[in-house]
Amino acid sequence: MRESVFIILLMLLSSGQVYAGWETLEKQYQPIGIETLYFDPETIYREGTRATLWQLTDLKWNSTTRFLSFKTHKEFDCEQPRVRVLQVIEFSRQMGTGRSTPGYIESGSWKPVEERSVNHALWKTACRKR
Repeated sequence: MRESVFIILLMLLSSGQVYAGWETLEKQYQPIGIETLYFDPETIYREGTRATLWQLTDLKWNSTTRFLSFKTHKEFDCEQPRVRVLQVIEFSRQMGTGRSTPGYIESGSWKPVEERSVNHALWKTACRKR
């Protein structure tokens, strides 16, 4: 009987939200107090000089729109430090949960990756994985 209670208790305690796959971006790249930025290393795909990954932006609060998080699919040029957004999906709840609005595709214009920026950290991460 005690064994059963222990197993059930263990299952209940471990059933909290788990954000499998998402890793927090290094602290120096985090905006202070507003949001937390993550990336999913499992989504890094590299072909030739290009690499893609998914970024998750989790908002602490949002009083202007109906979403509390969004996922951004980014493509990086590993030879020239530049980035473009491929797709953005907004979610009504934090950590990419809740109702989502249909993802939209950006125009795909390349922008330079600035030193010590979020995109610089993601560029280094995406382009070093082989």
